[in-house]
Amino acid sequence: MNTKRISPKWIDSLSTNEIFVFGSNLAGVHGAGAARKAMEWGAVWGQGVGLQGQTYAIPTMQGGVDTIKPYVDEFLAFAKSHPELKFLVTEIGCGIAGFTVEEIAPLFKAALSEEYGNVFLPERFYGVMEE
Repeated sequence: MNTKRISPKWIDSLSTNEIFVFGSNLAGVHGAGAARKAMEWGAVWGQGVGLQGQTYAIPTMQGGVDTIKPYVDEFLAFAKSHPELKFLVTEIGCGIAGFTVEEIAPLFKAALSEEYGNVFLPERFYGVMEE
């Protein structure tokens, strides 16, 4: 396995080139959890997907894991096309949305590749993907 790129468990500040990646809902109601924190860095109320200020929203509340995967794939393509940015992924979907780390982590497996050297994942995601 390549070098682990681990996002901090608690993110309280961002450097200029860092992006806070959080789980959202399609309506962009960022009222609680990491989504609420994202509002401090430019998340836009009413926008549930994509880059917003120093944040990137991945919807997690619209159905099962299969409905989240296309948004994760879209995020990874975006991250790959923006190597100048550092993406700090939170445990998306593992709070209010009710999914487990075991369900969500595999969606990010491609990010283990060096071609995604700017994507940092939660340590618990690595634990699942290394099993």
